[in-house]
Amino acid sequence: MSSHGFGTIVLAAYSPDPELLRRQLESLRAQTVSDWECVISVDGEVASVAELVFSLTHGDERFRVLGDGTRLGFYLNFERGLSAVSEESGWIALCDQDDRWDADKIERLLPHLSEVSLVSGQARIVTYPSEVETGRTQRSDNGPLLTILSNEFTGSLCLFSPDLLRTALPFPRASTRVATHDHWLAVVAAAHKGTRIVDDVVQDYVQHDANVFGDPSRLGGGSLGASVRNVLAQAERFEGSRSPLAVARMTFWTYVGWRQLMVDTLDARVGPAPERAPHAQAFGRARTWRALSSVLRRARAREIVPARFAWEYRASWICGALAGGRRAVARTIRRDAVEEGARPQPEGS
Repeated sequence: MSSHGFGTIVLAAYSPDPELLRRQLESLRAQTVSDWECVISVDGEVASVAELVFSLTHGDERFRVLGDGTRLGFYLNFERGLSAVSEESGWIALCDQDDRWDADKIERLLPHLSEVSLVSGQARIVTYPSEVETGRTQRSDNGPLLTILSNEFTGSLCLFSPDLLRTALPFPRASTRVATHDHWLAVVAAAHKGTRIVDDVVQDYVQHDANVFGDPSRLGGGSLGASVRNVLAQAERFEGSRSPLAVARMTFWTYVGWRQLMVDTLDARVGPAPERAPHAQAFGRARTWRALSSVLRRARAREIVPARFAWEYRASWICGALAGGRRAVARTIRRDAVEEGARPQPEGS
């Protein structure tokens, strides 16, 4: 066993199904590692969720519910939960409201934090309510550069060091359908002590009609027509219209823009480093087509991404050139830095 001691489980909740939440909370209470607090960050109405959690846990004081009634989306809801992690915490686990953990999940993953900053396991893929196991995840750690391109780290499978929060918070601001908390945390962890994915199956990844995302094991699913309809819908929602320029901006942010935001934000917060120079050359503001193409070829040769993803990524680059994408990301980073500097700092910081 590791000696990391007390830890925090951060669970993001939104209109939870009572039965699925019951099963998940029971699996947390059954953990062989019991010295933890579970911070439940509620997206939206709080009182009913707090009442449900109290009834399901029989008043277990390790569970703390927070929220202010606003709708943030899953990305910023996880940020709020992570912002509430106790300074005494020696480890952090992310948790979804509808999965089910094996009793020794924390016990098996925790020792790895002595060597790396973030560790992830594997999961059974289980349908609900039929309880049919349809497969198992086959995540692999492809190294820092290819992790930026294609994320294999699913938040609900991860344990990580609280040291990451000093760099990771606040999260870079982008559309919550573009930005993902687990991708950002994996990129930050790679710049610290590194990442690891082990073969241990540590939970059920429950599939049902209300999943925010389905099983993320594979990229490039669905028809081309469905992708076009999705981009149009996202452009209308996040860019305000379906005009060609709005679609170009949305396409840019979906692939190239989000990765530039992560790479440039990391460099702005911890400073550039020689070992991360290839990241900047392929993904940062100073990226080159040649460096990016080399990364895409490597990812295709190792079957990390499908051909369609590679073509869509190149299209995103072109859309960014047409829509001023590099400058837009740089403006976003400057704006976030100003807003962060204007926020009141905790006493003693």
